[in-house]
Amino acid sequence: MANQDQSKKEQKLNIELPEEIAEGQYVNLAMIAHSNSEFVIDFIKTMPSVPKAKVKSRIIITPEHAKRLLYALKDNIDKFEANFGDIKEADHPPKFPMNFGGTVGEA
Repeated sequence: MANQDQSKKEQKLNIELPEEIAEGQYVNLAMIAHSNSEFVIDFIKTMPSVPKAKVKSRIIITPEHAKRLLYALKDNIDKFEANFGDIKEADHPPKFPMNFGGTVGEA
């Protein structure tokens, strides 16, 4: 029994990262919805003064994994702020469509 427990601890998870996924996607908005059995997180890229945005990735996870993600994100934010200082938050949440402060072009 002890050998079986030890072999489970020694197993490693081999995670593959395909090149197209490794490049990543820039997103600046996340929208979260949930049901009694899952959380759906849409990662979205918005552009200045454009009323249309694209979902770049949708992740569907269980409530338990959502909570684990919350804790992992909190832990990483704490470590980031310990190294680089507090992350500044805007006084007011952004309005949609987002305007990034530049001039608005007209055709």
